Amino acid sequence: MDNTLPASIDPVFATLEPAAVWAHFAMLCRIPRQSKAEAGLRGEIQRWALARGLSATVDSAGNLLLCKAASRGMEEAPGVVLQAHLDMVCQKNAGTAHDFACDPIRPLCRDGWLLAEDTTLGADNGIGVALILAVLEDHSLLHGPLEALLTVDEEAGMGGAHGLQPGLLQGRLLVNLDTEEWGEFYLGCAGGLDVNVHREGRAEALPDGWAAWRIDLRGLRGGHSGIDIDAERGNAIKLLVRVLRDLESRFPMRLAELHGGSARNALPREASATLALPAADVEALAASLASWQSLLRQELQGVDEALAIDLLPASVADVMSPDDQFIWLASLAAAPHGVRRRSLSVPGVVETSNNLGMVGIAASGGGCNFMVRSLIESGSTALADEIVALFALSGTATEKAGHYPGWTPNPASPLLALCQSVYRQQFGAASTVQVIHAGLECGLIAARYPGLEMVSFGPTIRGAHAPGERVEIASVGRAWQLLTAILTAIGAGSSGDEWRASASPSRWLDDVKSP
Repeated sequence: MDNTLPASIDPVFATLEPAAVWAHFAMLCRIPRQSKAEAGLRGEIQRWALARGLSATVDSAGNLLLCKAASRGMEEAPGVVLQAHLDMVCQKNAGTAHDFACDPIRPLCRDGWLLAEDTTLGADNGIGVALILAVLEDHSLLHGPLEALLTVDEEAGMGGAHGLQPGLLQGRLLVNLDTEEWGEFYLGCAGGLDVNVHREGRAEALPDGWAAWRIDLRGLRGGHSGIDIDAERGNAIKLLVRVLRDLESRFPMRLAELHGGSARNALPREASATLALPAADVEALAASLASWQSLLRQELQGVDEALAIDLLPASVADVMSPDDQFIWLASLAAAPHGVRRRSLSVPGVVETSNNLGMVGIAASGGGCNFMVRSLIESGSTALADEIVALFALSGTATEKAGHYPGWTPNPASPLLALCQSVYRQQFGAASTVQVIHAGLECGLIAARYPGLEMVSFGPTIRGAHAPGERVEIASVGRAWQLLTAILTAIGAGSSGDEWRASASPSRWLDDVKSP
C-alpha cells in the first residue's frame, strides 16, 4: 500500500502513524462538516471512492454507503459494515475568530495528543471516518465483503440514522467506530429524546433612569452531555440563573435577554444575560457579581475554577414583563440537570440524566432545550414528562422530539467474543466491555436491522464537544491495528459461520469496567 502523504498535508500530520489514517483525518480537518452541512465532505469522499473503483451511493437521508469487494478466497465470509458519522460538534471559545462554515480546523501536537486549542477538533467522529477510509484503500489487507456506512447529522438528532431504510445494508456484522476509550468494547448505549420549550413574551419599555448591563458567565470546561454528565462540571445556564435569582431579590432588576449554550448535546460553557436596573445600583451590582464569582469558584474547585463573571455596558429598548421574568427564572432554576439515576445492573454507569443545553430568551419570548438520556426507555420518558409537567404549571409550551432508541446489550455476542480474542492476541492483555451513557447510532440501526450483530470501539478521545478536544495519537495506531486484525480474522473463515467457531460467548457482566 502507498502511504505517501499528499504534498498539501498540514505539517503537523507529517510524522504521525499510521500515515494513511492521519492523511484522511487531515483532509477532514480541511473540509467544513457541521451537522446538516456535510454535503461538501460527502461529495469529496464519494469522488475519492469512485476514483478507486469502489461503489458509492447516497441514500434518501444523505448517508453515504461505500462498498469494497472481498479479498480473493474470502468471498463467502460474512459481510462487515464499518460505521461512523461525517459531522462534528462545532464549539469555540468566546472571542475565537473561527467560522465553522468555511474555516479549516487547525490542530497541533502536544505531549502525545493531537488537539485543537480554541475549537473542537472533530476527532469525534472524524477519526472513525479516517480509519474506515484507510481500510477501503488498503489493497494489502485481507478481508471479507466490506460496506462503509458514513452517516450524516448524528450530532444534531441522528437524522441520518433515523432515515436509514431496511434493505440498504447487506452485511451481517457491524463495527461502529464512535467510542472514545481505548481498550474497551462497547455493547450498549443510552437512548433519549429532546424536550423543547417555548413561551411567547410581553415586552415592556425600559423604565426611565435605568441603565442596561450585560452579565457574561464564562470559562467553564463544558464537555459531552452524556459521557461527562457525571463529572460535576458547571452548567453555565444553571449557574447564571442562580445569580439572576439572587439579584432580583436584591435590586429592582428587569431582565431583557438570557442566552446560553450552543449545542443540545454539550454541557453549556458560557451564558449571558442583559438586564436593566436603576443607575444608582450599578456599583452594588458589581460587588454582588464579584461575590458570586468567588463563591462559584469555590464550589467548583478542581473542576471549573476558571469560571469568570464579567459586567459590561449594554443597550436595550425593551425588557421582559415581571411575570415572564419570574416564570423563566423560577422554571429554569427548578428544572433538572445532571445525573438522575445510576445503573444498578451495570456498576459505575449512569442510567438516566438530563442536560439543560441551550437557552435563548428575549423580551418578546424564547425557549430552551433539554436532552434526556437513559439506558432504559421508561427512564427517559419519565424524566422528560417531569420537565413537561414543570413548565405546564406556568402554561409554557413544550414539545418532545428527536426520540432515538438505546442499544440493548447482547452478552453472548460471538462478534464481541471474537473481538476480545483478537485484542488479546494483538496486545497481550484483556480488554473490558462497557455500555456508554451516550447515544450511538447502533440503537437506531438495530431497530431497522434486528439481526445485525454489533460492537463499538475507538481510540482515546478527551473533551469531545468542547474546545480543546484531543485524541491520543498512539491509541489511533492501536485502533488501526485492532480493526485490521478483526477484519482479517472474520474473513479467514471459508464459510459464512466458520468465524464463530473460535468466538465463545463472553461473560459480559464480569467484564464490565466502572469508568
